[in-house]
Amino acid sequence: MPRAAAPWRPIPAPPAGGDSFSVPIIDRPREPAHPSSRKEDGMKAAVLYEVKSPLVIDEVEVDEPGPGEVKVRLGATAICHSDIHFFEGDVPLRGPGIAGHEAAGIVEAVGEGVTSVKAGDHVVMAPITGGCGRCTNCMLGLRHMCQNFVRPAPHHRNRKGEALMPLAGPVGGFAEYTVVHETQTAKVPDDLPMHLACLLGCGVLTGFGAVVNRAKVRPFQSVAVIGTGGVGLNAIQGAAFCGAHPIVAVDLLDSKLEAARRFGATHTVNASKVDAVQGVKDATAGRGVDFSFIMAASSKAVRQAFEMLGPRGTAVMVQITTGDMSDFQPREFIGERMFTGSMLGSTSLQLDVPRYVDIYKHGRLKLDELVTACYGLDEINTAVESSKAGEALRNVIVFG
Repeated sequence: MPRAAAPWRPIPAPPAGGDSFSVPIIDRPREPAHPSSRKEDGMKAAVLYEVKSPLVIDEVEVDEPGPGEVKVRLGATAICHSDIHFFEGDVPLRGPGIAGHEAAGIVEAVGEGVTSVKAGDHVVMAPITGGCGRCTNCMLGLRHMCQNFVRPAPHHRNRKGEALMPLAGPVGGFAEYTVVHETQTAKVPDDLPMHLACLLGCGVLTGFGAVVNRAKVRPFQSVAVIGTGGVGLNAIQGAAFCGAHPIVAVDLLDSKLEAARRFGATHTVNASKVDAVQGVKDATAGRGVDFSFIMAASSKAVRQAFEMLGPRGTAVMVQITTGDMSDFQPREFIGERMFTGSMLGSTSLQLDVPRYVDIYKHGRLKLDELVTACYGLDEINTAVESSKAGEALRNVIVFG
């Protein structure tokens, strides 16, 4: 049975004077830092051996951290729809692997040269680099598109000695221990519960960041969000944080639209009952919105997002979208409407995560309300089925 998610009491403010897949990750696995690995007693992981099949709870080994790497004991990992794309075979599986990229835990050990975290630190892990700080992209402020980040080699192996690839990002968070690059971590307060901290590793930074960092929505600009799952709700609360109005939520389920209201939507449109484009235009006095955010993985949603734009409006692709997108005609862009993408919320990881923690503790970011249920690792297949059925905002796997 799922475990109830305990709310967290906000931590006190710091004392005065205190600190309060674009260019993709380069897909060339490097050699492991060294051949040695350490087998934790009874270390378990949920391994994907075959698509459209249950994950297997298997005993695995994990490397010790090499130079620039961090070994983390997992505290919690949320189930993201990107994980489900791998489970369902929407993304080709090149071998057995461990998904889970929206994760948090405690640093167990650090490799040579690591300076930003130390053993005992509580960290969020993300499928994104914090950047080298030296390449052109980093110097332009695009640290999430660092040109020097190389996808690491697998750090996990099963009992047969098979390498287990990290899936849906180089984290491998559905395991009791993992190894990631230092730049994939951001410190969080020790008293922020893991089942909340992990949400900052993808869902929050992707949705909230798409609005705040990528689109840079301004007060009184109008916003529509198509698809109000976990990432969509974070886009809605990002729009509310920016002072957008109106904020129109579009979904097929009344239950999700009710949640969207709680996260800041001013209007809702059930696209199973009315035309989504017309519903959004009705909410904006016929003009259309300044920004639409695509959180639904379908070409139909892309078309709707474009058609609901007002003059000079921008449709922002956030979700991995499937289907044909070749039906757009040049004349449709005469009204200066445009498309753009958002890669994990255009996030600067070590800068944005502390900011999100700060606005959470000041009551301006909802985290507790995002968690539907917590499950143990041995219950992960139940949690995945619940997420696939659309029953949850975020299901979280908790460890220990």
